[in-house]
Amino acid sequence: MFAGKKILVGVTGGIAAYKVAEVISRLRKLHAEVHVAMTKSATEFIAPLTLQSLSANPVHVELFDEPKLWNVEHIALAKHIDVVVVAPATANILTKMAIGLADDFLSTVLLATRAPIFVAPAMNHAMYHHPATQANLALLKDRGIQAIGPDTGFQACGTEGDGRMSEPVEIVESLARFFAGVEWLKGKRALVTAGGTQEPLDPVRYLGNRSSGRMGYAIAQVLQEAGAETILVSAPTDLPTPFGVTKLSVQTALEMYDAVLARFHEVDVVVMAAAVADYRPAVQAEQKIKKNGSNRTLELVPNPDILAQLGRMKTSQILIGFAAETENLLANAQLKMQRKNVNLIVANDVTKPGAGFGSPTNIVSFLFPDGRRIDLPQMNKLEVGRHLVRELAGLFGMDIKE
Repeated sequence: MFAGKKILVGVTGGIAAYKVAEVISRLRKLHAEVHVAMTKSATEFIAPLTLQSLSANPVHVELFDEPKLWNVEHIALAKHIDVVVVAPATANILTKMAIGLADDFLSTVLLATRAPIFVAPAMNHAMYHHPATQANLALLKDRGIQAIGPDTGFQACGTEGDGRMSEPVEIVESLARFFAGVEWLKGKRALVTAGGTQEPLDPVRYLGNRSSGRMGYAIAQVLQEAGAETILVSAPTDLPTPFGVTKLSVQTALEMYDAVLARFHEVDVVVMAAAVADYRPAVQAEQKIKKNGSNRTLELVPNPDILAQLGRMKTSQILIGFAAETENLLANAQLKMQRKNVNLIVANDVTKPGAGFGSPTNIVSFLFPDGRRIDLPQMNKLEVGRHLVRELAGLFGMDIKE
């Protein structure tokens, strides 16, 4: 599974840096293409020549070194790689990643890449448990960066506790589990909707909802990571487009309806994660509506039901819907699944803390037409997306093992 994979190993200045030689050696034996970026302090613990010999590639340390090729090297490398693993990940590099500081080659690549990132924390027990470090790890986790470890045991400073870098075999196994799922959806085409549609009242105002689009964008990212060619039909949001995803911007429910239906015959799966307005104003004023002190009556007309229409049209496509509810979660989600002819519905109670609109986390249940139900605990939206991809692979008939 590592053959042809391009892995960047980022090495920072901790005593555990000596262990990274084994990580690189193991990855090379598994036929991965390994690149190495070191901080200057990392070179005090292990020589770049050692890691260059093991990786069979130049080791990057200085941001302003003369490029080996005619390109901006840190940007070229950021685009070239499939995954990054930072080992050891010191408290210092975790802080840089959390605040977006790019003051050397490694931190600049970490900011520029859109590849999945793993960190293997390694530091003194007290440093690991400092509120700043824990806050940084929590923030990075919310952004989809995955931590490997740390382990517990004797530390170089003479103390004992958690904070030891995970062993090389554990790091490589974590990457193996990641790559085992990367190609699940290779050759498939996916369409995801995201965000809350906006229905104009006049040139200034609109009817909208509180959807941030985070769940849909996370799903588009993990579908792309899993090998699917992914189209994202997005209502207005402030979110960056996931790397490799084709984005189509829309504003209204009617625009989203047209964009989705025009491409439905081209795709294998549709995930309707957008919060689509059920109604729109019957009349859109050409000029800004002025306040005159009297009451106003607003006439609304129904928007087309995109999910129901796809349920009527689908042939071989897999259709996944969302049920964001405020009461009777499971009953309402089951009814929606039956009425709209979907293969899976993701149900969440948006009144729960950690599950509402705008939250970086979600608490969901997967419901299936055969009566199966999977309840997930609170987790960040990228993790929810990765669980969804696993279930989607199963719906395509793939034998997915834990």
